[in-house]
This record gives sequence, C-alpha cells and structure tokens, in this order.
Amino acid sequence: MSNSELSIPNELAWLYRGVSEIFPNQLDSQDPNENLVQRIVQADQPLRVKLGIDPTGADIHLGHSIPVRKLRAFQDAGHTAVLIIGDFTARIGDPTGKSEVRRQLTPAEVKQNAETYLEQVRPILDFETPGRLEIRYNSEWLEQLNLAKTLELLATMTVGQMLAKEGFKERYEQENPIYIHEFLYPLMQGYDSVAVQADVELGGTDQKFNIAVGRDLQRHFGQKPQFGLLVPILLGTDGIQKMSKSLGNYVGLSEDALTMYSKLEKTPDNLLENYFELLTNLPLNELPEAPRDRQKQLALNIVTQYHGEAAAKEAQQAAINITQGDTSGTGDAVPEFSLSNVEFPAKLFYILSASELCKSSGEGRRQIQGGGVKLDGDRISDVELSFDSPDALDGKILQVGKKNFRRLVK
Repeated sequence: MSNSELSIPNELAWLYRGVSEIFPNQLDSQDPNENLVQRIVQADQPLRVKLGIDPTGADIHLGHSIPVRKLRAFQDAGHTAVLIIGDFTARIGDPTGKSEVRRQLTPAEVKQNAETYLEQVRPILDFETPGRLEIRYNSEWLEQLNLAKTLELLATMTVGQMLAKEGFKERYEQENPIYIHEFLYPLMQGYDSVAVQADVELGGTDQKFNIAVGRDLQRHFGQKPQFGLLVPILLGTDGIQKMSKSLGNYVGLSEDALTMYSKLEKTPDNLLENYFELLTNLPLNELPEAPRDRQKQLALNIVTQYHGEAAAKEAQQAAINITQGDTSGTGDAVPEFSLSNVEFPAKLFYILSASELCKSSGEGRRQIQGGGVKLDGDRISDVELSFDSPDALDGKILQVGKKNFRRLVK
C-alpha cells in the first residue's frame, strides 16, 4: 500500500509498509473514528494496538512474524502493544478457513505452547521499554463470562452473519458439521478487544471478519470501535502456497542460523521483493540489482534479526563452505546431534530419522535413493550403509538436500 494511496504524512509512512487493508479507511475524513491517520495524529496518549495469538502449536514461522513485526512498528512509534495470548480461545481454535472442526487442546498443552511462543517473538518485540508492551491472557476475562453475559454476546450476531464467514459457508454448503462452540470463536476474539479497549487490531487478511466483530462489540459496550489493520498471508519458500509447516515450505523462528540461512538464500526470485518488504526494514529502493545478491542480503538480514550478526555471518560462511564441499570451517553454525542417542550398529537411514533430518526411516531411505544425502560433502548412494560404532561418524556433517544439516558428535 503506497503513501499516495493512503495520503499519510511521510513520518507515518513506515507504519503502513506491507499493509493489505485498513478499515475503516475514510482518507478524506478528519474524524479520528473513520481515518486511522487522524486517530494517530490527534491522539493525546499512546494508542492501544492489539494482536492476538492462539498458542495452538509449539512453533512460529516467518509468516506468523508479519503482524508481530507490525506490532513492533507501532511500539517504535510510541504506542502500546497489547499482545493477547489466547490461552482460552486456543482450546477451541480459530475455525477460519478450516474444513473441519479443530481438535480441542488441553490447558497444559496451551500453557506449554504459550511459553515457546513468547520466547520466539522476543527478538521482534520491545520487552524492555516501560509502557510499550502488555502481555495479557484472555482466560483472564473469558473464564469470568457467565451465561447471561454469553447470551448478550450471542444476541449481537445472527446465524446468517456467521454462515457468511469464510470456512463456515463452505462447510454448510458441503453439509459438513459446524458445532455451536465454533460460532463462539469470533465473539470471543471480538470480546478481547472490549476487554483491553483496543484502538487498533492487527491480523492477517483472513482475520477481517473476526476484527469486524470486535468493532461491533465495542460499539455495543459503548467504546470507540477499533481500526482493523490487515497484513498479507506470506507465501512459502516454494513461491506457490502459503507458508506452512505441514507443507514443508516454512522458515521457523526457532530454527538454527544455518538452516534458516540456507532456506532463505534460495528464496525464489518472484518472492524476493515481497519478503524484503514484509520481513525486513531495508529500503526497497536500495536493494541489489542481481537476484543472487538479493537472496544473500535477505538471508543475512533475517538471520541477524533472530540470531545476531556474528551467528548470521558464521552461517553465511558455513553455507558457502558446504556448497564447495568443505565442512572443516563450519564452526558452530551447524547444529549438533549426539550419537549417544543411537544404538550401534546403525543404518544411515535410521540416523537420518533419529537426528530429525528426515521424518522417518522410510523417508531417509528415499532421500538416499534420490541422491539427496551427503556425508561430509560426499553423496551417499548405498541405502543399506551401516556403521558399527560412532567413531567413523564423529565430527562429520550429515546433509539432506541443500538446507538441512547436522554435525554428528559422539
């Protein structure tokens, strides 16, 4: 979204970088309830900018980081980030875009996931400056809702409105079950905005319905309705489908520096500008001309964000060395796997599985058959290759494809 499209002051332009939609968006209006620029300019105190994260899994990838980065942009502009950990809503799971009901998580699973989420977003958000970050758990208010209050929430929406929501509409037309508790999810997310008195809510483009519900509920409870600021859904490293761990086209925030670098330096040319815009703060008019140079700069910048400059440069050099068949100078960039976890004698395909380079021994076999496995730079073709002891493997680098490595240690 360009500055001219938004008609915003230059000093606010960076807040809108990579934004897909802002609503409402009455750019000619001076009303701070209709124009987000005016809400920011006229505010006599920091805005409360909300982002909700449901800890439904253990890991976050770069696609999840985009609204978190936008939250940091508001922090840097002097506003208050309100990060809501959906420990209550995660027990249901957002039905948006889902063709079937989600499995309900236990409180223990949600708690564990929430802890890992906070660690993974720590490099992005400002946790230190007083007044810049509130971390709230929505069980704080949702567990207190009695039946009367729940009925009040339900009375603000019709079944027709719910069935218009992405996911529900398709399931209804295909006669797939929709459970009543799933209808509650948009209302609970919307009530989060009431509870924290949000001025702005951030989310992906698939969250527009839920954010709009929050606006309606704020009006119902006598609050100024929040603005919705939507960011794109990131395409994965294959350049075709949205980034997803299940599709294998993801870059995880908790991945080691070398794996992260190796994935990002192979970003397809058609994604480079999009990744720079959404995942870095680099000026887009100052990027290198050559696609290969852009790939390297992108990888180095993003790895630096999550692992620091020294680790990023070490990962870059290690990737160069491995490409050239030299594994001697890879240093600490390659994650280690202890062979003490393996019972010898052991087949190499089993070690591939045990080290999590492959999901299973069967996949390990297929990778070897396909020529995708190297040991210290030498391609392995013997599917039945076996080792009597860890001695012959100690210190060597096991590689699957171009992006995944383990240093084997006794």
